[in-house]
Amino acid sequence: MTAHYQHLLSPLTVGSTTLPHRVIMGSMHTGLEEKEGGEHELAAFYVERVRGGAGLIVTGGVSPNAEGATRKNGAHLSSEDQLPRHRVVTDAVHDAGGFIALQLMHSGRYGMHEHAVAPSPIRAPINKVTPRELSDSDVERTIEDFAHAAQLAQRAGYDGAEIMGSEGYLINEFLVEHTNQRTDRWGGSPQARRRFATEIVRRVRERTGPDFLVMYRLSALDLVPDAQEFEDVLALGREVEEAGASIINTGIGWHEARIPTIATSVPGAGFTWVSRALRENLSIPISTVNRINTPELAEEVLARGDADLVCMARPFLADAAFVAKAREAQPDRINTCIACNQACLDHTFTGQRMSCLVNPQAMRETDLILGPTRTAEQIAVVGAGPAGLAFAEAAAERGHRVTLFEEQPELGGQFQLARRIPGKEDYAHTIRYFSTRLKELGVTVRTGHRAAQEDLAFADRVVIAAGVDPRQPGIPGDTGPTVLGYKEVLEGAPVGQRVAVIGAGGIGYDVAHFLTHNPSADFYAEWGIDRSLEARGGLLAPAPEPPSRQVTVLQRSTTKPGSRLGPTTGWIHRLELRMANVVFITGVEYQEITDRGVRISVAAPGPAGGVIEEGGGVALENPRTETLVEVDTVVLCAGQESRNELARELAGDSRPVHVIGGADVAAELDAKRAIKQAVELAAALP
Repeated sequence: MTAHYQHLLSPLTVGSTTLPHRVIMGSMHTGLEEKEGGEHELAAFYVERVRGGAGLIVTGGVSPNAEGATRKNGAHLSSEDQLPRHRVVTDAVHDAGGFIALQLMHSGRYGMHEHAVAPSPIRAPINKVTPRELSDSDVERTIEDFAHAAQLAQRAGYDGAEIMGSEGYLINEFLVEHTNQRTDRWGGSPQARRRFATEIVRRVRERTGPDFLVMYRLSALDLVPDAQEFEDVLALGREVEEAGASIINTGIGWHEARIPTIATSVPGAGFTWVSRALRENLSIPISTVNRINTPELAEEVLARGDADLVCMARPFLADAAFVAKAREAQPDRINTCIACNQACLDHTFTGQRMSCLVNPQAMRETDLILGPTRTAEQIAVVGAGPAGLAFAEAAAERGHRVTLFEEQPELGGQFQLARRIPGKEDYAHTIRYFSTRLKELGVTVRTGHRAAQEDLAFADRVVIAAGVDPRQPGIPGDTGPTVLGYKEVLEGAPVGQRVAVIGAGGIGYDVAHFLTHNPSADFYAEWGIDRSLEARGGLLAPAPEPPSRQVTVLQRSTTKPGSRLGPTTGWIHRLELRMANVVFITGVEYQEITDRGVRISVAAPGPAGGVIEEGGGVALENPRTETLVEVDTVVLCAGQESRNELARELAGDSRPVHVIGGADVAAELDAKRAIKQAVELAAALP
């Protein structure tokens, strides 16, 4: 065991099970749980993580009955005939030397189907379905279904079960007054509302015996109105412990909470103070979660006594060998999760297979394989943004001899800009990872050099990954002295106090946040999170710092600003700008940019356009057909153009020439597509 992570890598005995270290691979619904034959791919995914050092793995959520599934025909475990496909997974994990627990998760009012049920018939704000209220006999049947499913899981070879009691799913709904308005024995008081959870744990333990791991995922901080007092959370923890739980795994926030809990804007290990409060009052091991993505951070959390275990999910998507690399004291080799959500949670909540932006091989262990090449080639790669870096690494891993050209002095491309956005600092980890890997693989890197055709004469194959240039929108005056491009702004160019941002895509949002962010802002005060644990549900009134600038975002389209942002993070970006009093004007036609600002015309207000939308309480009054948005600085975020001129020069070349990433498609910056395209190309080479 390395002294670097002596707490993280120390074993822990829970009941009759000795875990090899303090890392739990947390639950992730992969999309394979419902796929016919998906158990073989799921087994390959888990086995790759066990080989990389994972000890205890918790599966994606599986309901104890059909009505608790997240969607129609969703994953559930309720009968003997379902066991063989689970055996494929558990046998594979055990053969590889790991432990695995099945997460039992009843979705309650989050179920997106006509059979959804809940303690009370109250529709969730993130669902269109109004659930049916469970009768007393239904509640009893559901408890029995949990116990039966746990018993089936044990027979299927699982080492334990995690009972999902947080994030706003059914058990959590029973605990909170807003969603449980019952007056029978299952509601009406905190004690009665806890009965459903504790009875499930008690019966699961009775059915599975003393050696089965029973984990309970406890909502330590609901972050929704009319939620639990923390004293009730502690009371539940004590009752769950007494009922037979082996480990309590903390959960933070409901899915409908309007506070970020796992996105990149959340501080590292930002909620472990909550698990510490539990640990100080309970006896069984406590696991902590949320935004722990490096072994250094995990070690720090454990060393200061915030928890007994750390539960990480997405870090195992980004790097299957997270634990092995920590054990080898090689953290720079870890492909770190950047909490972007783009290929994991965004996929899950839109019914797609989960993957990872920085590691597209995640969940494709059986078909996206970087095996040894049959013929080693000399390959020239032009551009060291995400696409170029990912291709260079993957091709070199296969055994090709790669030379990488980058005209800037540093690697990273658009990630060098992204890491400057407040809350996206972790993007620097990706640059660090690729830099480390390219050295390890012997890739020749030539920075500060713009590759010309003659530089590529040595290569058997050329890959153009030169990225994008910001698009000039063609507005009269757009090259004037008050106008800056987004790249210049993010690199530190002076900007005035009143700013107009032209373009409301992802870059426009990032730039507006960059310009308005107050460095003195406190994440918890800004979002209204009570660190004293005295407020009900952990909620206080948000108290954001005044924005550092007055920003107006202009958009040609009449669609709602931010409608194309990611489904699990877009609401965060919209709220950030609302708190910063950013003004949005949609349906804009640009007349000209002058030294006084931007002259625009706006269609008459109405459904067809001309909408002036408030970002946070500031709006233009009585909009006319034409108006001048008076500002000191104008920032252009009006799209990008592919940099593929070198590819055109090589069009008649006899060698294979490939164009990837932004150089291929620049409609919207998309690192997920760029990295995936790069790795797929490398895998397809001879």
